[in-house]
Amino acid sequence: MNIEQQDFYTQAILSMAALIGLASFLMLGQGRLLRLIFVFALQGLLLTLTAALSAYSLDNHHLYISAGLTLVLKVMFIPWMLRRQVLAMHMNRDVEALENKTLVMLGGASLMVFSYYVLHPIVQSSSTIMVNALAVSLSVVLLGMLLMISHRQAVAHVVGFMSIENGLFFAAIVATNGMPMVVELGIAFDVLVAAVLFGIFFFHIRTSIDSLDVDRLNRLNEIDQ
Repeated sequence: MNIEQQDFYTQAILSMAALIGLASFLMLGQGRLLRLIFVFALQGLLLTLTAALSAYSLDNHHLYISAGLTLVLKVMFIPWMLRRQVLAMHMNRDVEALENKTLVMLGGASLMVFSYYVLHPIVQSSSTIMVNALAVSLSVVLLGMLLMISHRQAVAHVVGFMSIENGLFFAAIVATNGMPMVVELGIAFDVLVAAVLFGIFFFHIRTSIDSLDVDRLNRLNEIDQ
């Protein structure tokens, strides 16, 4: 069915899905960590708008709480924490040279196509929103994994991990019209705890090897006491 024939809610959700998928794809090619963090915060903002739009259109008021938690955690707190670590390590001007950047980007595009191909069999029995939400969610999860594999910096690994959670969160909001409030609060608490633990992890790496490059951890040798 043509998108112009859909209602406003469907058009808006499909637009948000496209932008969220594009944000995940753009993160793959980012060599500067501050730009990577900015795109991640932008994806969090898109999730916030999606939750608020779903709350308004579906008259599901507890989704406003989910939108608020997403705004605080994924647009403000986590990007601030990551940016602080990057600036503390004086890595804001460093450019990470990605190995086979072209292959990484082609792999990301292939994963997005693969996500739609896998979910194609359910097109006939599901709504347009359901199909696209699940396809974009799967592609965001896969792109987050690829981001963690292709980048060496620990900050990029955290962004990839959080991006995976973003994909699952998007599917939960759109495909299920919002999870129960207790589940959403539990997930928000888990994300907050993970962010704090990552901050502690960064601190110990920084004090031990004076870098957030995880490849250096592989070259560490045990020193006999």
